[in-house]
Amino acid sequence: MKALSRLLPGHGTLWLMFFGGVLAAWALLVATHVPVAVPHPTAEYGLAYLISLCTRSVADAGFVSVAAMWSLMSLAMMAPTAFPAFKTYSDMTYTDSASGTSLAVLVAGYLLVWIGFAVPAAYVQVQLADLHLLDGAGKSTSAPLNALLLVLAGAYQFSRLKNACLSACRNPMTFFFSHWQPGHTGALRLGLRLGAVCLGCCWALMLLAFVAGTMNLAFMGLAMVLMTLEKLPQIGNRISAPLGVFLIISGTMVGVLALIDLLNGGI
Repeated sequence: MKALSRLLPGHGTLWLMFFGGVLAAWALLVATHVPVAVPHPTAEYGLAYLISLCTRSVADAGFVSVAAMWSLMSLAMMAPTAFPAFKTYSDMTYTDSASGTSLAVLVAGYLLVWIGFAVPAAYVQVQLADLHLLDGAGKSTSAPLNALLLVLAGAYQFSRLKNACLSACRNPMTFFFSHWQPGHTGALRLGLRLGAVCLGCCWALMLLAFVAGTMNLAFMGLAMVLMTLEKLPQIGNRISAPLGVFLIISGTMVGVLALIDLLNGGI
């Protein structure tokens, strides 16, 4: 705790809770990937069976379970990407006696936006599963859909909205000074605004979960790292455009190969 206080002065308990929450979210995501087999028919209603109910195919779990999974993904993947902004807010307010609660409210507002994103994302997943466009791991089985999502994410990297949102994320001090509101209500509004800006940066990349698989831990980790780096001023400027080009080329190749297969199948 003392080491944490030295590294992150002010609100040591809140930072401990923040990192503990992120680690817990990742631990739960990992736990859902642990294969659980019922050892014997006589143990059908034993512990292994109960655990298997929680680790079944995401595509078949139903809307509520899928929405919970997307919310968990959002906490695990997106909270770390906003840490520089949270730290900036903490540095600006930690001498205020009420700022500890304000920081917690800011983070809650930010996460509330991503929970809001989880609801339509879960709805889309359930609908795609009903159309048999997703496999058991939540991965698209449709090459045209994969091509569309990849090209969309790549093209969005060059959009004015993406650039505006990234600019705000890369300059949290300027962001908070420009939109500063005091008190807990102000912190909530700042958190919601920060979440909206972050959503504007990352929604298209998050939808690539349908390409890699919504239960793909490797994708979650890679996407978290990429989105975190993209929000850093020096590094982000160097990777945004190349990432966009890579995604567009990948999507185009997937689409072309799908078209060739279609044409060959019709011959």
